Amino acid sequence: PSEMINIGDTVRVQIIRINKDTQRISLGMKQLESDPWDGVAAKYPVGAKLSGRVTNITEYGAFVELEPGIEGLVHVSEMSWTKKNVHPGKIVSTSQEVDVVVLEVDEDKRRISLGLKQAQANPWEAFAAAHPIGSTVEGEVKNATEFGLFVGLDNDVDGMVHMSDIAWGVSGEDALALHRKGEMVQAIVLDIDPEKERISLGMKQLERGGPVAGAVAAGERLSKNAVVTVTILEVRDAGLEVQAGDDGATGFIKRTDLGRDRDEQRPERFQVGQKLDAMVTGFDRSKKPTFSVKAMQIAEEKQAVAQYGSSDSGASLGDILGEALKARESKK
Repeated sequence: PSEMINIGDTVRVQIIRINKDTQRISLGMKQLESDPWDGVAAKYPVGAKLSGRVTNITEYGAFVELEPGIEGLVHVSEMSWTKKNVHPGKIVSTSQEVDVVVLEVDEDKRRISLGLKQAQANPWEAFAAAHPIGSTVEGEVKNATEFGLFVGLDNDVDGMVHMSDIAWGVSGEDALALHRKGEMVQAIVLDIDPEKERISLGMKQLERGGPVAGAVAAGERLSKNAVVTVTILEVRDAGLEVQAGDDGATGFIKRTDLGRDRDEQRPERFQVGQKLDAMVTGFDRSKKPTFSVKAMQIAEEKQAVAQYGSSDSGASLGDILGEALKARESKK
């Protein structure tokens, strides 16, 4: 009250009620003025963009004064496109002038719902306009979950790389281990849904010998269980990216498939450009081949035992494998 009147002021009032029992007279000042809420729905239609002043901040939102006597509430869920579960005080401050959009008006309850984020461009729509499906983007790995990676993009939006779209020929868990938080990565935009605020990205689509090239090469030159010579293109913690022949399909050898012994399952013992033999163990959905050195070793052992006899005949496994290796070298 002290913000509106002072002691000693002469004011005009209207008698509201008289209580003879308590000897009290209730007076009103606002009754001598027109009610600002009369016709407020027509004055502030839904969708209208307005300017106002933040008068109060609470845990559930901020109150914005549109004119003297008329305040609307910006709920915390309508304050920012990208900042979720953040206290309103970290987005706006008291007495700050802000632009808002009218979301709902209830004259009977004297309530106006306002939106702060609606007065700004939808960052997902802006991203879709600047980065259409198929374009390449770059961003920082913000977080890794059990189903994929979240990558920070323009305008504080995040895109998700599902674990199946991280790398070719690698299981989901192994693919997640290829990248860490804070790393800068490149990806291709696969899908954008501004309404659901989702951006789907793919990283494996940028790899050499992607789905198209890999499918053609694998279909024409490779077959399951075939043993081929591959060249190492990249050494990773999760395994090796390799290429069959000089211009064949690219695939991946998981570290657990680098050999039967644990000591052999160390990617760091290999170098880019090194050649090695591996078995084609299968193809993914895009017909990209997967390779395994361990599967080749097991197959050669079984073949050697069948050809040269079992260890029960007195020959050691080393002797049997030695004969098998000599036979394979002579064939080469």
